[in-house]
Amino acid sequence: MKSFDLIKSDLHLYNNLEQRLSDINILIELAEEEDDTSLEEDIKGNIEKLKDKIHRVSFRLKLSGRTDKNGAIMTLNSGAGGTEACDWVEMLVRMYRMWAAKNSYRTEVLDVLPGDEAGIKRITMVMEGNYAYGYLKGEVGVHRLVRISPFDSGARRHTSFAACDVIPKIEEDINITVKESDLKIDTYRASGHGGQHVNKTDSAVRLTHLPSGIVVQCQDSPSQHSNRKKALMVLKARLYEYEEDKKRASAQKRYDEKGDIGWGNQIRSYVFMPYQMARDHRTGVKVSNINAVMDGEIDAFIEAYLEQNA
Repeated sequence: MKSFDLIKSDLHLYNNLEQRLSDINILIELAEEEDDTSLEEDIKGNIEKLKDKIHRVSFRLKLSGRTDKNGAIMTLNSGAGGTEACDWVEMLVRMYRMWAAKNSYRTEVLDVLPGDEAGIKRITMVMEGNYAYGYLKGEVGVHRLVRISPFDSGARRHTSFAACDVIPKIEEDINITVKESDLKIDTYRASGHGGQHVNKTDSAVRLTHLPSGIVVQCQDSPSQHSNRKKALMVLKARLYEYEEDKKRASAQKRYDEKGDIGWGNQIRSYVFMPYQMARDHRTGVKVSNINAVMDGEIDAFIEAYLEQNA
């Protein structure tokens, strides 16, 4: 059914483009027959919209990896910067969720560890939708924030860091077997800020895959069974990516040599002070409207990275 929905979506997109082109041709013919120059601006506007749509479709064709069409599992961790870094993670969560909403992707938080004073230390969330992983796979790395800290009474400029990791949500057609004997299963009370069922039962689940050392956890649901099922889903996704990295002889890059979440390792900088600029250090793309970027307008970065690595 998922394959069927994906094909149906692509056909609908193609038919929509074809209909738009037909409408433009009718407008052109009408303008020529009636010698009506008042339609010129309307025709130009429709052509620009069609060009933008065609660009998006053409760009999607570059997403040809086996798992590019899958949903994405994103994990954000705070790095150097203390409370400021935890607040930065929360800002990034908002940015990615707004980007997801603009692209009609559904987001679900699986696990979250709040900061000691504010913000988020670590969060794992799933983005459900066609090609979510294909678009987000280039977001892996360290993200750097420069701003006047709201937590500094002296109003000084601070630099904070957060690490982003993205793996594909593995579908049922990719067979990943996890032996029960290879798992260490721990249950604990969920952390949070209250609620009727929070911190009253050992509903949170932590799975440790002993052969690889990969650890995942989930505390999204008050049901231990539901959390275990979701944690197993994330574990299978991480194991798949781990094996794919080994095939590409780059497992060290993702798991051992990603670098500290601090200076010298950032892929992108978001500067609010002394000037406003978001800059990707891999592609050189710069966006001066930092507020738009934080509201989820990150397609320029995503497309430039994927073009560079196509």
